[in-house]
Amino acid sequence: MPRSLSVTGETFPLATPFRISRGVKTAADVVTVTIVEGGVEGRGEGVPYPRYGESVAGSIAEIEAVRASIEAGVSRRGLLEILPAGAARNAVDCALWDLELRLEGRDFAAATGIATPLQPIATAMTVGLDTPHNMRLAAAALADVPLIKVKVDASDPVAQLQAVRATAPGPRMIVDPNESWTIAEVETMQGLARELRIDLLEQPLPAGADDALRGYASVIPIAADESVHVAADLDDLPDGYGVVNIKLDKAGGLTAALALAQAARARGLGVMTGCMICSSLSIAPAWAIAAQSDFVDLDGPLWLATDRAGGFAGDKGYLLPAQPGFWGGL
Repeated sequence: MPRSLSVTGETFPLATPFRISRGVKTAADVVTVTIVEGGVEGRGEGVPYPRYGESVAGSIAEIEAVRASIEAGVSRRGLLEILPAGAARNAVDCALWDLELRLEGRDFAAATGIATPLQPIATAMTVGLDTPHNMRLAAAALADVPLIKVKVDASDPVAQLQAVRATAPGPRMIVDPNESWTIAEVETMQGLARELRIDLLEQPLPAGADDALRGYASVIPIAADESVHVAADLDDLPDGYGVVNIKLDKAGGLTAALALAQAARARGLGVMTGCMICSSLSIAPAWAIAAQSDFVDLDGPLWLATDRAGGFAGDKGYLLPAQPGFWGGL
């Protein structure tokens, strides 16, 4: 049965700016893929990330280069051979998942045996990088949520984190320097990590320059984000990491992300599910990884001024499932 492919770039303005150590975002720029077969439509979304040399135009060009194979019926496994890991492959892979499940008339759990949450799940709510005073104000609005994620840099992380914890003493806390620290700063923060009851430190050192974590015993778990994209990356991962942050845009789709989750668990590593700033169409397939994660950080669409209709909603630090039929079958 013939397929047709459409791919386009879309922009979703944010309700408020999102600040991390690498800069400020005011909109989510995504690539949306739609694949139609037999009158049935499957959708997927990718978020090109400049950190990895990606752009909307570049991702669209990647997909257009393999249009003939996609429309000729390439499988998800075959897709792994013709597109590299990244946002472009993610958008196509997730569209193929959606299409397959709709054609089969099954949902993801029925097709794979992997249970997906039917109830709200706690997601990290992000306190963006700012002055300690402004981060305190942002944290005050999140004081009653179950989990917060605090973006810091190397300028004044002690004051930033103390300000957040003073205002939000209850939630579990993830700290994310986005590759902006050195090993000396990691060591300096060990005592503060205990004092402030920090649960996880995410990618403190630059990817590719994190050999200092080999043999390093941190007082709290350290998660690899930029250092791990796909399962093969685990072979060279320093043993100072105890958790892997799985993002579909890094892995290049749900197919590769599921393989990474399985490989991480087999090595005794914890699993975190993360996302870019995105719409709910990116979160729907990541919901399957969230079901088996120790930490969930899927608040991307909650930053948008307007999300896709029928998507996920937030409620006091919990992510409510998308409406039936939004993605993935029934």
